[in-house]
Amino acid sequence: MTFFQNNLLSAMMLVPLIGIFFIMFIRHENKDREKTNIRWVALLSTLATFAMSIALWAGFDNSNPGFQFVENYAWIGDTIRYSVGVDGISILFVVLTAFLMPIVILSSWESVQTRVKEYMIAFLLLETLMIGVFTALDIFLFYVFFEGGLIPMYLIIGVWGGVNRIYASFKFFLYTLLGSVLMLVAVLFMYFKAGTTDIPTLMNFHFDPGVQNLLWLAFFASFAVKMPMWPVHTWLPDAHVQAPTGGSVILAGVLLKMGGYGFLRFSLPMLPDASVHFAWLVFALSIIAVIYTSLVALVQEDIKKLIAYSSVAHMGFVTIGIFVFGANGIEGAIFTMLSHGIVASALFLCVGVIYDRLHTREIKRYGGLAVNMKVYAVVFVLFSMASVGLPGTSGFIGEFLVLNGAFSYNSWVAFGAATGVILGAAYMLYLVRRLIFGELDKDDVKAMPDLSVREKLIFAPLIAVVLWMGIYPNSFLDPLHASVDKLVSTHFANLDHATKVKVAPAAAEPEHTEHEAR
Repeated sequence: MTFFQNNLLSAMMLVPLIGIFFIMFIRHENKDREKTNIRWVALLSTLATFAMSIALWAGFDNSNPGFQFVENYAWIGDTIRYSVGVDGISILFVVLTAFLMPIVILSSWESVQTRVKEYMIAFLLLETLMIGVFTALDIFLFYVFFEGGLIPMYLIIGVWGGVNRIYASFKFFLYTLLGSVLMLVAVLFMYFKAGTTDIPTLMNFHFDPGVQNLLWLAFFASFAVKMPMWPVHTWLPDAHVQAPTGGSVILAGVLLKMGGYGFLRFSLPMLPDASVHFAWLVFALSIIAVIYTSLVALVQEDIKKLIAYSSVAHMGFVTIGIFVFGANGIEGAIFTMLSHGIVASALFLCVGVIYDRLHTREIKRYGGLAVNMKVYAVVFVLFSMASVGLPGTSGFIGEFLVLNGAFSYNSWVAFGAATGVILGAAYMLYLVRRLIFGELDKDDVKAMPDLSVREKLIFAPLIAVVLWMGIYPNSFLDPLHASVDKLVSTHFANLDHATKVKVAPAAAEPEHTEHEAR
């Protein structure tokens, strides 16, 4: 038992690989039986990983701001090591990843009928790599996991995607890979300069302010594409539209969060002066993203494209929250990422439900679904309201904290971000009106059945989490407090004196007092 506890993170990454091993050797004369066996192995593997993530969360000490469940072994020479661990920031992303994977497998149970074995192998491999990104404590190991995730997602879009899947998969791969080449150069420079690839050590290593600017831009090139930030967001709508439902769920639910996680793990603590120096750029791009992509979403006729553009707007909120350098803003950004991971995934699953019935994503082909798909209508409206930020749902808490932190930093930044709340309500309510309400006058839409038992099982845990996060957010905020306070303290402690003078005193102090009161 002690061995299992000491190697829990490695076990979580190993279980999907064990599932892959068993899937590779599944053979049966009856092809339908073979596909069913493959699906069950994939589902059980992801459920086992999720169970371990719950054990990880249960054993996590919220009061400890450092890394826990650490494993550290020699890997390449004496410097580059297999080092993994979680703190209050990363643990929730690990749980989010493990939570969504069984839902993805269930959602693909009937819709994916070709190359089922390869499909499940791609997702299980992707799960291992995603968990690796959020747990890596060696910067080179992080890069391997970060880039490795491109390969299975590229295949998922390119093999099981829509008509233009090849174009979308190449665009996704090239955008994300080109940005990461600069990051690799920055990683190598940091290694030669600091003499280590250990992330906790690099967090306390002071790089010269002039060098920091170049390193920050190199990391920014990778993380901005991954988020994605405007104007390097154009790959996302194409990827979402062409990806199968499961691919869209993981793309929106987990992969987009890696950019925000990268800013929190690398840019703020390791490159604090450059982060302050370029904050204006982040705010400008984020506010443009919030306003521009919301307006673009308003005129979309494809449901998936509309939700994809809304994701860019929500990620604009996240980057604003991160770069106000305060505990409220950062916690709001993390909470928004977690909420968006659940809500956007659920919305893409909702699209998948009606696409499986009518095989079109055009909004004008639907209407009046509240008449013949009553349960579906309730589910879709609930998640649409969570996306808008209705109080009582997960979307409200994150947006409130981000706006609170932004207003403390700069009221104009908060004003720019707040426009996204209004525009977000506009395009989501417009979508709900056209899709769910109105006249049911199309025969093929009238014939669409309501949610099946399997589909209800898929949405039930998502609904529960969205309401749980909205009604009792401290369950998710408590693990964050100590680690976020430490991040803010580290950021300001590592600032060059000249930069500290430029920063307003109110914004330059970590917000400990509020958390201590809690």
